[in-house]
Amino acid sequence: MTMDSIGPDLLRAFVAVLETGTFTAAARALGTRQSTVSQQIKRLEGLTGRRLFARDTHRVALTVEGESFVDPARRILEAYDTMDRHLTGVPLRGRLRFGASEDFVLSALPDVLASFARRHPEVDLLVTVGLSEILYDAFDAGQLDIILAKRRSGDPRGVTAWREQVAWVARPDYSLDPTVPLPLLLYPPPSVTRSLAIATLDAARRAWRVAFTSASLSALTAAARAGVGIMPHSQRLLPAGLARVTPEGLLPVLPEIEFVILGPGRGERVAEALTRSILQWASLG
Repeated sequence: MTMDSIGPDLLRAFVAVLETGTFTAAARALGTRQSTVSQQIKRLEGLTGRRLFARDTHRVALTVEGESFVDPARRILEAYDTMDRHLTGVPLRGRLRFGASEDFVLSALPDVLASFARRHPEVDLLVTVGLSEILYDAFDAGQLDIILAKRRSGDPRGVTAWREQVAWVARPDYSLDPTVPLPLLLYPPPSVTRSLAIATLDAARRAWRVAFTSASLSALTAAARAGVGIMPHSQRLLPAGLARVTPEGLLPVLPEIEFVILGPGRGERVAEALTRSILQWASLG
């Protein structure tokens, strides 16, 4: 096998199946037929001598060999895209509907947008802010082209942007009282961090109460700064004025969360460009 025998069409089919989770959805994203995508994956597996996907009647998943193929495939596609832009001189244009959680929008989005806008000034972005579960529903309904969200339990779709352990956060001088139920500041259901926090506290038999609920991170942050209580949150996307609370023995350790990018949708090249900007930002952390 030589690298020139693996064309970008095969690699794009591989990435589309990876990101959408099915051959049918990948075909829809690529604007082709399911049988074509299936043939492309079969040819790619033949050329590489590797079984890249494990298939069942409902969904496909990466094999161990497929996992090791993801990064090289993305790098090669990025090189193809860079060369294509250089040779054609045609800038990306279009409209992209992007959904993200408020913590990402308030902390990281300005840096991501600065990088993306410099490279693609003619792309119009329509940004939707919401809880991860709501963003998944909007993406599946075709209302968003690409989303950055916390991975939903049991959903293998998406490209991993980063993983981290959820932290308990509060105002820097916040003092815990172990004799009273833990006052929680939480998003309303459905919320990934809400579910993780409650399940973790229940498993540890730690008493708790919901002291403040809001769908707005700004409101939750204000409550935390006022000393109303404590909340589970991403350390990497930590709001200003808050700090991690780590008194040993008083709080159970929260599990890891994974932030993933789902897409591209209808605006394939534009969505891939935004995905690259997000992954580049994530790699710097």
